Amino acid sequence: MEGTLFSPALEGMKHVKSEHGELMTKPFLEVCKLVLPILDKFGAAMTVVKSDINGNISRLESKYNDNPTRFNYLYSFVQAEVEIKTAKSSSSCTNGLLWLTRAMDFIVVLFHNLALHQDWSMSQACNDSYSKTLRKWHGWLASSSFTVAIKLAPERKKFMEVIGGTGDIYGDMEKFCTTFSPILQQIHKFLASVGLDSMKAS
Repeated sequence: MEGTLFSPALEGMKHVKSEHGELMTKPFLEVCKLVLPILDKFGAAMTVVKSDINGNISRLESKYNDNPTRFNYLYSFVQAEVEIKTAKSSSSCTNGLLWLTRAMDFIVVLFHNLALHQDWSMSQACNDSYSKTLRKWHGWLASSSFTVAIKLAPERKKFMEVIGGTGDIYGDMEKFCTTFSPILQQIHKFLASVGLDSMKAS
């Protein structure tokens, strides 16, 4: 393939913000979708994370498709739900956005670990990322199933070969992390400003 598996997501990130710096719904969801083919290469280890991401993308997408003009900007979902007091419901788009952002945090830290600590094993990189991101929001059950899944992660060298393609894999990985991380931070900051950044898994 041309470039690395990160190339499409890096291209997509250029379109996530409007000219006024606001996050746009459709381009943001597209970038999240472009992360999924990379997760595929982890095999069974990322099945739980992948289905979680897929579910939250679908939830936000179907709401967006109901009214693309109204939900053109990412935060409009949250504002609409805050007004009618449904933002804290487990089936809300706000909850979907929060968990989607948390899953992306996990992925960013994971790839940052792989780029930064080239001597780390795959399970080391995964476990470190999990403890820094998702673990504090997960209950015992989610946490246990995650720990079991990580044991199925592929061997690091093999994984890097598969996602490398013809490009500079470590360069692209680092660029992905440094570009995506501020976008995710912006979403957390917004959710925190409306008191919605600390919902735990039910």
